[in-house]
Amino acid sequence: MSRSHRLFDLMQVLRRHRGTVSGEVLARELGVSLRTIRRDMVTLQAMGADIDGEPGVGYLLRPGFLLPPLSLTEEEIQALVAGAQWVSRHTDDALACAVQNALAKIGGVLPHDMRQGLDDNTFFVGGAEKGSTLLDLAQVRRAMRDQRKIHITHTDQIGTVSDRTIWPIMLGFIDSKRSVAGWCELHNEFRVFQADHILAVDFLDDRYPRNRRQLVREWRAQEEHPCKKKKVEDGG
Repeated sequence: MSRSHRLFDLMQVLRRHRGTVSGEVLARELGVSLRTIRRDMVTLQAMGADIDGEPGVGYLLRPGFLLPPLSLTEEEIQALVAGAQWVSRHTDDALACAVQNALAKIGGVLPHDMRQGLDDNTFFVGGAEKGSTLLDLAQVRRAMRDQRKIHITHTDQIGTVSDRTIWPIMLGFIDSKRSVAGWCELHNEFRVFQADHILAVDFLDDRYPRNRRQLVREWRAQEEHPCKKKKVEDGG
């Protein structure tokens, strides 16, 4: 591997960890020595990368620094194309348009000999039949970004109708099912609501008081604990 590619990969690993990461972890992920990591950190800092940390403590990359663009590998391009197909055929129209725009931007900066990989039909990702729903998933995503509450009218599998105010934290796409995970104010706990069980929806201006990312972490931790799992909202 050339040094320029190694520096690029090191930046990608730092971005992926987001928080402070030790030199030992970086060396293990990149398959190089700790001494090499320390030298490369000095090089990146000299190039203008805002990296906090020191040997024995760990490293943290501050946002805003970009290395000159490097070519993607063939497998990386195939992964992007396969992922774009899945998003286009399994989510909603707004995300489908966004992922095609993203591929077009990537194609605009790739070297000419690599662009054909974006049009190489190596994979076929079948589409799932999307169930009927009144829920605008693009609006749900905006509500999650802004941490705003949603008021829904919901029916369970036996036809019981109830009104809920929820704090949306995550969207689910499983086969043809669309769902919203969130904190339910009525039950004061995390619940998952099937989109096709939602009869009416009102996107509120009220912000929920907790950080969405922290709520996601709490929900995932709860789901991993077998004694604390909360059910999908299909029966009340």
